[in-house]
Amino acid sequence: MSGGRKEPRIVAVRHGRTEWSENGRHTSSTDLPLLESGIMRARALAGELDPRNFGLILSSPLLRARQTAELAGFPMERTEIFDDLREWDYGDYEGLTTAQIHETDPTWSIWTHGAPGGETPEQVAARVERVIERALTVTEGDVIVFAHGHILRALGARWLGLPPDGGSLLMLYPATYSRLGHEHGRRAIETWNAEPR
Repeated sequence: MSGGRKEPRIVAVRHGRTEWSENGRHTSSTDLPLLESGIMRARALAGELDPRNFGLILSSPLLRARQTAELAGFPMERTEIFDDLREWDYGDYEGLTTAQIHETDPTWSIWTHGAPGGETPEQVAARVERVIERALTVTEGDVIVFAHGHILRALGARWLGLPPDGGSLLMLYPATYSRLGHEHGRRAIETWNAEPR
């Protein structure tokens, strides 16, 4: 932390289930709605997250993230749509499962290879750095972000000062929340991948 000012915590919320997340298909720009099960789980988040605690609400522009925010009790009129929270651009691998990709490239990992026709890990790291910079402008309350699995895992890694492939160590299920906070003045993970009760 710099300047002696206390940094806000960031609460990161992954959207609820969609048809493609259920099937393990890589989903970046394909704008799918939540499944009924995703809607129910997103509603359950409302009991865990109090909008009054947050000085800033950010959301990916994609429907599944915006739906999750609203169902969790965070209305769009209070929410800033932040393009850097879009999911990792999977390029040519959009809609494919990891198993399908491994048929032609058995060593492939999004964390080390990026996606042909899409984004590199370095490009994603630059985006999440801008998310952190935006969050640090808040002087009262914490920050909540509604987004997607890979981008939020990269956010967790960069919060800790790890390279973006550190996100490979942070599993993240749909409709879960994570708190990025501090311990003894250093950035730390307080809660990760917490499911609503």
